[in-house]
Amino acid sequence: MAEETTTLINGLSADLLVGAAWRKSSHSGYNGNCVELAPLAGGEVAMRNSRDPHGPALIYTRAEIAAFLAAIKDGEFDDVL
Repeated sequence: MAEETTTLINGLSADLLVGAAWRKSSHSGYNGNCVELAPLAGGEVAMRNSRDPHGPALIYTRAEIAAFLAAIKDGEFDDVL
C-alpha cells in the first residue's frame, strides 16, 4: 500500500507506491504489452505499464475502475482492437 505521506496524483512514479501489490491479468501474454493494477490503502486503484514498472502510475477511484471494467465487459471498446 502507498505510504501515508505520499500525495497520490496521476503520473506519480510507481516506485513511490511502496508496498503496492501489483498484478496483471492471467490473460496477459508474454509480449509485455500489459497493464498492472494495485489496490491502495485509501481505496484508490493504481495502474502502471508492465514494461515500465518504475515509470508513472495512474490513480483511479474504485468507481472509475468498475465503470471501465463494465464497459469492457459490455463490448464498448471492441472496435479499438
